[in-house]
Amino acid sequence: MAEQTLESSGAAARASSLEALAFKPEGYNFWQWRGHKVHYVVQGEGRPIVLIHGFGASVYHWRYNIPELAKNGFKVFAMDLMGFGWTEKALVDYDTLLWRDQVADFVREVVQEPAVLVGNSIGGLTVLLTASTKPDLVSGLALLNPSGQFESADSGSKQAATVVTVEEESALQRLVTNIKTAFRRGAIAVTFWQAKQPARVKSVLKSVYKDQTNVDDYLINSILEPASDPNAGEVYYRLMSQMLQKPTVDLSLNTLLTQLECPLLLLWGDLDPWMTASKADKMLELYPSATLKRLQAGHCPHDEAPEAANKAIVDWMRSVEQQSSSA
Repeated sequence: MAEQTLESSGAAARASSLEALAFKPEGYNFWQWRGHKVHYVVQGEGRPIVLIHGFGASVYHWRYNIPELAKNGFKVFAMDLMGFGWTEKALVDYDTLLWRDQVADFVREVVQEPAVLVGNSIGGLTVLLTASTKPDLVSGLALLNPSGQFESADSGSKQAATVVTVEEESALQRLVTNIKTAFRRGAIAVTFWQAKQPARVKSVLKSVYKDQTNVDDYLINSILEPASDPNAGEVYYRLMSQMLQKPTVDLSLNTLLTQLECPLLLLWGDLDPWMTASKADKMLELYPSATLKRLQAGHCPHDEAPEAANKAIVDWMRSVEQQSSSA
């Protein structure tokens, strides 16, 4: 049964009352995955929760959630996805499948028991894919304004697009491809330079935070610091190039929600200009057993309205535990 209450952010009240995760320029803990260093934070004891950030963010975006969830009796993990935060800027091919495998192996090797996965934006799509395809690792799922589309691209067309051999390419076609690649690389390089300017970061954040109280130096620095890595520009190019291509598997929300089997919380910032409130309604239609909790916040409700977001997650997890014990 869906809960659809709209709550305000209460920025002034929580600014002085919530503990924030200490910002450590050197990071917290590191786990070796496929030969690369993966950064993560862990606090508390109890049922495990794994927090996965959105595009361009890091574990520090959960600054007001990690300590508070830990105080409420949960063992809280937050991990930087490959290419982001304090995780190594590896020169690999980036896509949602890579992040899905990273999250799945993190649960297996670090958490070591099924966990509740919580994801925002691209992190939301990542944990949804993980829960839909690796159900044995996931005991529950909370999605905060996740990315992803409802439309399902034709699988036959996708397969046909990937079966292009070198022999089928003429010299002229290869030349055109090289020119397009060079142009794209130059354009993305300019975009990356712009994206890591403090004023630009602040402007983008303000556009998706209805209450801009928490668009502060802590948040901006947590985004800018990883961008100074020598490989950051190349990683950004690979990320953006991948986003311009069709996915190799069906990532439609329709398909993923059809495959899902665990309890689901949709924790939605209804004032998000990117992932609007109507998207939450459509997801609830596709997964009627989900709980929908609406907040008067933008794209990152966990950071803009952390008190309300923390309460929603804790209340939902406790209700799920009660249902499981009474079943």
